[in-house]
Amino acid sequence: MLFTAEAKAQGWRAVAVFDDGRPEGLIFVGRSSTHVRQEYAAAFLELYDEEDRAHVVAIELQQWVGAPDAGYWTKKNTLKIPMPSKTASKVKAAA
Repeated sequence: MLFTAEAKAQGWRAVAVFDDGRPEGLIFVGRSSTHVRQEYAAAFLELYDEEDRAHVVAIELQQWVGAPDAGYWTKKNTLKIPMPSKTASKVKAAA
C-alpha cells in the first residue's frame, strides 16, 4: 500500500515578500519553527542589501504540508523584519 501524505510536516522556511512585483525570496529553511525563528534574521541581513530590504513588506514563516514530493507550503505566521544594528552599519561604512 502506498501512502502519498505524511502526518508530519517536512520542514519550515522564512520567505521575504516584496512590494515591487518580485517573487518571494527564500531566506532560511530549517527543521522546526524555532530553528527558523532563531536563524532567519542573520540570514536576511546577509542575503539582502539595504536597497532590497527597503522593498520587503513582510517575512512569512511557512510550513511544508504533505509528502516530500506532493505537498505545498502554507503560511503559519508573519515574522518581524530585521533591521541592521547601528554598530554593524558603522563598521561596514568604515571598511
